[in-house]
Amino acid sequence: MKAVVISQAGGPEVLKIEDRPIPKATEDQTVIHIKAFAVHRYEVLTREGGSPSIKFPRVIGVEAVGEVFETSKNSKLTKGQKALVVNGGFGRAFDGSEQEYALVPDEIIHPVDFDGSWTEFANYPETFYTAFGALKTTKLQAGQTLLVRGGTTGVGMVALVLAKAMGIKVTSTTRREERRQMLLDMGADDVVIDNDGKLQTDKTYDGFLDMVGASVVSDSLAHVKRGGYYTTVGLLSGKWVWEDFDPFENIGGKYVTAFDGVDISDAIINEMFKLINDNHLTIPISKVFKLDDIQTAQEYIMKHDRPMGQVIVTTD
Repeated sequence: MKAVVISQAGGPEVLKIEDRPIPKATEDQTVIHIKAFAVHRYEVLTREGGSPSIKFPRVIGVEAVGEVFETSKNSKLTKGQKALVVNGGFGRAFDGSEQEYALVPDEIIHPVDFDGSWTEFANYPETFYTAFGALKTTKLQAGQTLLVRGGTTGVGMVALVLAKAMGIKVTSTTRREERRQMLLDMGADDVVIDNDGKLQTDKTYDGFLDMVGASVVSDSLAHVKRGGYYTTVGLLSGKWVWEDFDPFENIGGKYVTAFDGVDISDAIINEMFKLINDNHLTIPISKVFKLDDIQTAQEYIMKHDRPMGQVIVTTD
């Protein structure tokens, strides 16, 4: 089988395709035939050495879709069953998605009922789960209002389509005026321009999902109603720590949390896919690559002028 192995940190050239034997199932680990996966910007950071906890050599990639190839001794899965794998050490503590077959602990394999193509299926695991989990954390009900800061990110677009399916009124943000209409076409009730870290509106919202993070947190919280929920999801600004932060000015009467995607359950995944299947939800796919073109795929994900949407790699 083909596996993309990183032996040392560096540029795209360190992504080396090797021929490896297909792994064998164990008592509690199942072999998944990987069909497709999404590529993420933070995986480029990992490749460059920006994730100190990851030891090379490693096959990276934190999510994948595929089918069960060989079940573990104790597995309740069946050969040929369609499933997704996401997080839980995948691509970090042990080899991940950038290969044709992966040996995966049973507890992070989630069977899913989905009838679309492998490319379409790969659009969902981490990005949709992150957005759905963040929406549930923000505790909004139908008819309430939500602002999604970073609305043209993958998670931002997913939060928009999921929230609309849940009956929530959604305002999305973008820094680029030319992307306003696309967000409206995807269902946004309103679009606000994010100009140099300041949202160009004086409105407040029942809920707030923040993909940008620490550098704009005071401005973000100023747009949350008293009694409303603010959930930080991403760190697009590259800044992790809230500095010079006055809690009484910023969070008085508001609920503040972060969604980290650690606790992934079959129940939430099934609830999410029911919403997806019932409403035919998706977001754009920017481009699809083959596994042999993984270097190009990682270069493409970092382009600022590429079309909006996810970058998918297939193994076929």
